[in-house]
Amino acid sequence: IVIASLTMSAILFVFIVPLTILFFIYLSNILLLIYQRNSEVKADPLSEVWDSARKTIASFWDIYARIWHGYELHGVENLPEGPGILVYYHGAIPIDYLYFLSRLFLWKKRLCLSVADHFVFRLPGLKLLLEVTGVMPGTREECLIALKNGHLVSISPGGVREALFSDESYQLLWGNRKGFAQVALDAKVPIIPMYTQNVREGYRMFKERRIFRQLYESTRLPFTPPYGGLPVKFRTYIGEPIPYDPNITTEELVEKVIVIADYCSSLHKQVRKGNFLFSFQTKTAVQALISKHQTIPGSIWKALLERFDKRHK
Repeated sequence: IVIASLTMSAILFVFIVPLTILFFIYLSNILLLIYQRNSEVKADPLSEVWDSARKTIASFWDIYARIWHGYELHGVENLPEGPGILVYYHGAIPIDYLYFLSRLFLWKKRLCLSVADHFVFRLPGLKLLLEVTGVMPGTREECLIALKNGHLVSISPGGVREALFSDESYQLLWGNRKGFAQVALDAKVPIIPMYTQNVREGYRMFKERRIFRQLYESTRLPFTPPYGGLPVKFRTYIGEPIPYDPNITTEELVEKVIVIADYCSSLHKQVRKGNFLFSFQTKTAVQALISKHQTIPGSIWKALLERFDKRHK
């Protein structure tokens, strides 16, 4: 009985914070449903009618972020006034991104639309929350419409794969995904890199196993739950925008790509696509943020001690 009790206590401790976050997410959706019913709101979920409800939800998550992770947001001045694409590293769970959305709305009263994996929309009971916070499947057409309407659009090219299989080495697992770069070129908008310090020290995944990798690749569903939830220091850094350059010629593009030819084996194919350079610059920019602000491999103890580092702040 003692061994069983200790085992259950250990399991509960490991998963209690991620489960608490899940509970608060569902609670946020319930509060929105109550607001919708009491106020008889039938307007578009992205309209200003929902701003008071969004502010309440954002305030709650911002307080949680301040208390549990001493959350800081740096580089908001790098966000364009108009549309742009935010590209970020995906932790085991994107709670840091939720903190960012909340503080951005409170500081700037600005909504950033989010591209999410398809499995998110299969989760029951979250439909209204996803709509009000601007979460979308992220087809090319949807992203272009959002950018045309002046919105910021965010995406993590690594997505669920990066969440599941990256680790404290903070390796970017983008594979061959460059669709975001093509959308940026088509919409003629800048790409802004973003990264949260210590996100892997706060929440982690169990070591990769072949069976879990095979299950994910065949189903595109996450089978391994995140664990942890230690109150480590979180700092989100928004890097300088990578501007759209309308004057670049094909010859100049080829010349720049040749310089980084070792990075890509299918050089001519990527040049024809026209988005390789933009994609490479973005990946380099996100990696630069990680290299500048993150101890690699990540250290849980150092991340905890940073809560008391007044000099850095």
